[in-house]
Amino acid sequence: MSEVRTKPCHASAYLVRAALTAPSPYNTQPWRFVTEDDDRGIEVHADDARRLRVSDPSGRELVISCGAALLNIRLAMRHLGFNPLVEHFPNPADPSFLARVTWGAYRSPDREDERLFGALRHRHTVHGPFLAEPLPPSLAGLLIEQAQRAGAILDFVSGRAGRRRLAELVRAAEDIRRSSPDHRAELRRWTRWPGEPRFDGVSVDGYGTHPDTTVFAGRDYAGLTRMYPQSPQRRSSRSGPVAVLGTDRDNPEAWLRAGEALQRVLLEAAHHGVMAAFHTQPLEVPSLRVRTGRTLSCGAFPQVIFRLGYPPFVRTSPRRPATTVLERAGVDAT
Repeated sequence: MSEVRTKPCHASAYLVRAALTAPSPYNTQPWRFVTEDDDRGIEVHADDARRLRVSDPSGRELVISCGAALLNIRLAMRHLGFNPLVEHFPNPADPSFLARVTWGAYRSPDREDERLFGALRHRHTVHGPFLAEPLPPSLAGLLIEQAQRAGAILDFVSGRAGRRRLAELVRAAEDIRRSSPDHRAELRRWTRWPGEPRFDGVSVDGYGTHPDTTVFAGRDYAGLTRMYPQSPQRRSSRSGPVAVLGTDRDNPEAWLRAGEALQRVLLEAAHHGVMAAFHTQPLEVPSLRVRTGRTLSCGAFPQVIFRLGYPPFVRTSPRRPATTVLERAGVDAT
């Protein structure tokens, strides 16, 4: 605790290092942080230069990613023994200024805070099939509860008909993406090839399998479908449970809330050794997003689609150094 009070820049750097473990589409890491004078708090800003112009023109997925990073900051602050005080969208004139978090009164971290914080470094995104081992029967209820705590709705798509409809929507959206030169160019921009000295993007080495190996089509980072239009492997049934995270509204405030809810769900799952594979393609095509919403039993606006399961292996995605995303009072932090 003494470090927080005597070394202000260390406290903000600690919070940012926790924030950086959050997921983001294409591993864009579309955020920046500003530490206030005397380290009284930290600001979370969207980095519009890292927005996916083709896949995410409205910035919805960008804000969701920043919401996940915000949740990590809150957990890190609680881990240090302080109550985070969060102000969402503190400056209406600056929509990229998503939140300000200040240090509240001392509060001993509770068991759940510590459980989720401990899972930060264990959460990873998976591509391809999962192991055949079934998930604990109680896990779905725990994940639904975590989403509810952040003001979101988690709907597991059960039954063959529901899963088939959702898989068809993912397939349709992915086909649209693969046929779009603009989308392929955007994908190439965020694909990291061996030897590239980058701390963002998705590594070709990390993909591992043909994107059509499972019934839920994946993004074709390595361009495998142009060389192999049909997957050389049979489509695996090991897709795992499929869930859609939704919100009751569809605006930046709801997107930020969805990001915090998503991260709570992912960290709870990671605590149990369970990882997620994302399939948000139909949510990036307006007409298909409407159809996806109709598959939900709760009538919510769909924000994220993902599968859950035990990964056959885990690959860690790189993160940008904290010094490149943390600023102090308008100047770069060093």
